[in-house]
Amino acid sequence: MDRPDLELVLAVRQHGSLVMAARAMRVAPSVVTKRLAALEARLGLRLFQRTTRSVSPTAEGDTLCERAVHLLRTFDEVEAELRERQTEPAGPIRLAATFGFGRLWVGPALADFQARHPGIQIQLQLTEQLPDLAVEGFDGAIWLWNAPSERAAEWVSRRLAGNQRVLVASPAYLQQRGTPRALQDLAAHACLLVRENGGGPGQRFDHWRLLHTGDTQVTHVPVGGPLSSNSGELVRDWCLAGHGIMLRSLWDIAPQLASGELVRVLPECAMPDADIHWLAPYRPQTPRRIRLLIDFLAERFQNEPWKPAQRLKGGKPAPPGSPRKR
Repeated sequence: MDRPDLELVLAVRQHGSLVMAARAMRVAPSVVTKRLAALEARLGLRLFQRTTRSVSPTAEGDTLCERAVHLLRTFDEVEAELRERQTEPAGPIRLAATFGFGRLWVGPALADFQARHPGIQIQLQLTEQLPDLAVEGFDGAIWLWNAPSERAAEWVSRRLAGNQRVLVASPAYLQQRGTPRALQDLAAHACLLVRENGGGPGQRFDHWRLLHTGDTQVTHVPVGGPLSSNSGELVRDWCLAGHGIMLRSLWDIAPQLASGELVRVLPECAMPDADIHWLAPYRPQTPRRIRLLIDFLAERFQNEPWKPAQRLKGGKPAPPGSPRKR
């Protein structure tokens, strides 16, 4: 059985008529009739029931057609990959990412990648809800968290970088209210709460799950304060203005930490979740342009560039590219 045989049975099933299938394939009806008869004889199976009005697949014919769809798709992907190897990678890539991380880190990375490969066109959709990637036609997503459990068998995942949320406040707030020395001290402070991701039933925003360096047990710390919002950016603005302590991802506040506008509170504690992942629908053969993008992103984020730079003796920051303590 070869590729023309697979295309033949799919055309017959799609059109429900040997004559219409022949017209779609631009051959004479007698050619389709003879080729189908020869294929059935070779397999020893009846693939289609013929009547004077229609042609419909048998159970065996349906099975063959379903396999034919996947096999032909694989043929096409292999041919596309071989063509790509002979030329500069080209074609569209459609991606999804969360608003914050997508704007601050994914967007600049994609611009650099596209400049390196001018034949590739990238479409980035920023969203707070992870799409059904295959159904909505996405090649992949750069997402904070791994694949949902219900999608684990259908999607592939690759961890691109670690991420942790840390406690921060402005120097002005700490000067006015004092610096917490232990987790229980947070109860006496104004904590700024982010109510993101819909706030579904049972979701608690007034508890921070924090892990102390060297511990394996997460501590649930009840917190509260007069200000909360579903906008993480607004909560960050409140924190910068000196209204309280917030729990925020390092990638989101790296510039403010570097400038001193924000400082770490209880720096030995963090919320170690929401690592950055590449998520994509499973496909037998990933196009070369997408493999190149995944490797580029993994290299770009592997050292977690949002982490504060290690300082050398004398207080000078380490030069770019120098190793950091992990």
